Amino acid sequence: MILVDANVLMYAAGAPHPHKKACLDLLRRIAGGHMDAAVDAETLQEILHRYRAMNRWEDGRKLYDLTRTTFAVVVPITAEILDDARVLLDKHTTLMARDALHAAACRKAGARAICSFDKDFDVIRELKRLEPAQVR
Repeated sequence: MILVDANVLMYAAGAPHPHKKACLDLLRRIAGGHMDAAVDAETLQEILHRYRAMNRWEDGRKLYDLTRTTFAVVVPITAEILDDARVLLDKHTTLMARDALHAAACRKAGARAICSFDKDFDVIRELKRLEPAQVR
């Protein structure tokens, strides 16, 4: 299983961009049942927050609903995951809190990788980061 980051979903749903096609292709494979993938609850929260903040709620609601129907598994954010995120923040001083939370969710869920364009994950050596075109 891979954990898919919010930026992959937002590129897929957004305006034309060099990353859009690879993101859409990945999401089609996931929706078609050809790939074992999940999101975490924080990813869903990011969608809600970002689109509301941009005054694009209609688009945000559609992306949220599409994400919920595409991904059968939503990793809950528990106190155990938050505790692990805190440990990751102690260990990796350049890591941001949201990224630490996603990384901890990956570890708890047993994900083999996180699918993201965010290179900040690369400081966590035990977590593999794959961009959508690299996911097989």
